[in-house]
Order: sequence, then structure tokens, then C-alpha cells
Amino acid sequence: MSSNNQKLKQSIILIFHIMKRIIAAVLILIVYSCSGDKNANVAAPAPSLPVLTISNAAAVTSVTYPASIQGTVDIEIRPQVNGNLEKIFVDEGQYVTKGQSLFKINEQPYREQYNNALASLHAAQAALLNAQLEIDKLTPLVQNKVVSDYQLKTAKASHSIALSTIEQAKAIVASAKINLGYTLITAPVSGYIGRLPKKQGSLVGVTDVEPLSRLSDVHEVYAYFSLSENDFIQFKEQYPGITISDKIKKLPPVQLLLADTKAYAQSGHIDMVDGQFDKNTGAITLRATFPNPQGLLRSGNTGKIQLQLDHANVLLVPQESTMEIQDKIFVFTVGADNKVTKQPILVSGKSGTDYLVGEGVKSGDKIVFSGFENLQEGTVIQPENIKKQLAKN
Repeated sequence: MSSNNQKLKQSIILIFHIMKRIIAAVLILIVYSCSGDKNANVAAPAPSLPVLTISNAAAVTSVTYPASIQGTVDIEIRPQVNGNLEKIFVDEGQYVTKGQSLFKINEQPYREQYNNALASLHAAQAALLNAQLEIDKLTPLVQNKVVSDYQLKTAKASHSIALSTIEQAKAIVASAKINLGYTLITAPVSGYIGRLPKKQGSLVGVTDVEPLSRLSDVHEVYAYFSLSENDFIQFKEQYPGITISDKIKKLPPVQLLLADTKAYAQSGHIDMVDGQFDKNTGAITLRATFPNPQGLLRSGNTGKIQLQLDHANVLLVPQESTMEIQDKIFVFTVGADNKVTKQPILVSGKSGTDYLVGEGVKSGDKIVFSGFENLQEGTVIQPENIKKQLAKN
């Protein structure tokens, strides 16, 4: 009996210890849970970010158009008579002056033609003299009625024929002289010689497909570029003046960007607008002239014409306040409750470090200026107005 009591007493003690541990564990859980709820109820402070109020302002933008460059004179040098190319006086790329000798074609055949023409002229002059002598001889004889006037009339007719023969001979001499002069080819203008496909001794002719060379006068160069119909309409509306000629006179200087994207040192001016649109491309050609005192530009160069466009009242947004996602540009706008919204915008151009915005935001809207890289949609921020700081800058 005492043994059973002893076992019962031990079981009660064991149960008591188990219950004690369970109660302690429950209390620990309760305390931890309460502590967790307390920490969870403490909200993180709103991030402090710079906020800019955007507004309309004047701006200048630039737009570029591909351009091809030519010298003010860009001509082919071709032979005007046939023959062997006897001498070449210049080298490829050489600068030549107007009247300088370039090529010499064998002149011997043309020298002989000229000599023959001179001989024919001299013979015609002798025939004229002979006809005049016959007239002088017959005139007194006819007056004294020694011979009939028929012979005198015949002599006068021969004299007229001799005069005509002389005129014809003179024309042949002049033509032979011209052809002889064509054997020496000189520079019609000052400029740079191009490639020389024909070598000394080659047979050249007036019907050759390929010229002897090209000569470019590049003390000034023309840069030709094209505007689409829409661009041309904007171009006309951008500048004052009634006619195209008036507008051209008031155009500001233009810049030429070379193939390496660097700006050419000299500024140019637009001085020509084509008379009609190209029906195949729907574009119209304009020409800008640039001085080229050092000869840095050559015919065949390419580049881009950069036009400056003035905008009187446009909405500007700093580029650094935007982010690009999948070819779309966004800003974080700030609402009245300081909650941010990711807003897409339509960019119509660039001016310095600013975007010109056409749609998406309006003047007076507030945007997050910077520090939005990890910002989430709907986040409440503590704005720091930086409008005054930007105005000072």
C-alpha cells in the first residue's frame, strides 16, 4: 500500500514539473509575441528626397541632317582632241592654279593640219591678188572698147570667189589653231587634282567614258542636305520673313559635324533651297556654304548639318530626373499627399541637359529630382523643395 502511494506521489511531482515547463514556455511565447507586435507597429520614417517644381521656359535645341560636301567648282578634265598622252605635268592631289599646264597630247598631227591650213590661206590670198591684177588690166581696155566687158565681169567674179576662198581658209586656220591649242590642257580654275587613271603614253579621246582627272575648287565648299516635307514646314515657320529668300537672309549660322562627330571650326550659312521636292524621296535639298581656307574639306566628304531651333515656351525636365525603361522615359511625380507615382513622359527634344516634354506632365507639377533609383510606386516621401537652388544655378 505504501508502495502505491509512493508511486502516485512521484507521478504527481513529474506532472507538476511538466506543467511548470509548459507554462514557462507559453509565457516566453507570449512575451516574445508581444515584443514582436510592438516592434512591428513602429513605422519606418519617410525618405527625404529633393523635389523640383517643373515649369515652362525658353530653350534652344539642335537637329542634325546628313550632308554631302562638294567644292564650289567640281569639274571633269577631259580631252577635246584625240591622240597619245605625251606628258602629265601634275600629280594626284596636287594643288594647281588657274591656267597651269596639266596634260600634253601629241601635237604633231594637229601642227601639220595647222600648217596645211596656213598654206591654203596663202594660196587663196595669192589667187585674190591675181584676180585683182586681172581686173586692173582689163578695166582700161574695156573703157577704150578694146575688149568686151564680158572679160571684165569674169575677172570680177573670180575676184569674189578668191575673197570667199580666203574667208574659208581663215576659218580652217582658226579651227586648226584651236585643235592645236587643245593638245595642251590647262587648269580652268584653281583647285586640287583628283585621281589620274590615264598614264603617259595612253591613247585618249573625246569619247572616253573616264575623264583624265577631276579638279575641285574648295576654297569654299557646299554642304547639301535634305529636309522632309514636315521638317521643311517647321523650318519655314521657325524663321521670320515672307518669302524663302527673306527667310534665308535671316537664318542663323549653321554648324558642320564631321564624320568623327567633331564640329568643323568654321560656321556656315544656308544660301540655297531647291526649287522642288524630289518626287522619289519626298524631300527637298538645301545648301550650306562653308569657308575652307586651309583646304581641310574636300569634295566627297560627308558630315552632318546641325541646325539650331529656338523654342519660346516649352516644358523642361532635367535629364538626370528621368529614368529609361524599355525605350520609355519616366519621372516620379509627387502628389499632394507626398506619395510618388511613376509617370511616363513624351520627349520631343533636348536642350543642353534638359528634355523638352510634350506629354505626361505639365507646368507646376512636382517631380523627384534625384535619389529615386530604389523608389517604389506609391511610396510616401518627405520632399525637399530645390526650386530656389536650381534657379541660382
